[in-house]
Amino acid sequence: MVTGAGSGIGRSVALALAGAGWNLALAGRRREALDETAAAAGEGAQVLCVRTDVSDPGDVDALYAAVADRYGRLDLLFNNAGTFGPGGVALEDIGYEAWKQVVDVNLTGAFLCAQGAFRLMKGQDPQGGRIINNGSISAHVPRPNSIAYTATKHAMTGLTKSLSLDGRPYRIACGQIDIGNAATDMTERMRTGIPQANGELAVEPVMDAGDVARTVLHMAELPLGANVQFATVMASAMPYIGRG
Repeated sequence: MVTGAGSGIGRSVALALAGAGWNLALAGRRREALDETAAAAGEGAQVLCVRTDVSDPGDVDALYAAVADRYGRLDLLFNNAGTFGPGGVALEDIGYEAWKQVVDVNLTGAFLCAQGAFRLMKGQDPQGGRIINNGSISAHVPRPNSIAYTATKHAMTGLTKSLSLDGRPYRIACGQIDIGNAATDMTERMRTGIPQANGELAVEPVMDAGDVARTVLHMAELPLGANVQFATVMASAMPYIGRG
């Protein structure tokens, strides 16, 4: 299962998994975008598309019911759906609803999807599976004026650790991939200039989203006795390591 599969990293990962022979369940808010991902996977791919708002418990329950009905089991969840929220807004000007929307999607949505995966993976035979959470470089360091996104991505690290611990008795492995500057619609502004910690605007390097997808595929195809707990994949020259 790939959430946020209609575009960007979610689509790239879904196509990499399809190319490696995985059967797919694609979740996202826009059905037409999911259908485009499914079409790109090719005629031979087994793909289930389910329109899902991950912040809605009813939608998530319906998603897992559809997966259980179609495939009978779940071996992998790429917990990817997310939103950046209001960019460039000073902390004191962020409205409650804007804050809540980011928390609802990035944190509560990730929890609901992981909870659904746990329920299915614990009950299936053979038992177990893998969850890979999309963290972000923001799980380590913030950008200016990004408090909602940064807070939820730091929380994602705690979610990952708890899932790993609670999943041990059931052969459920959980890891996290922290991604920096993959070329998607969300990072388009990095190519024209984005605020830096010193107050300047600077163009930042980006990498191909396919590089992220290959890393997720490697994590996904490990045996359940092995786990990449945390991986950081980033554009080599992005301003992450260093000072300034």
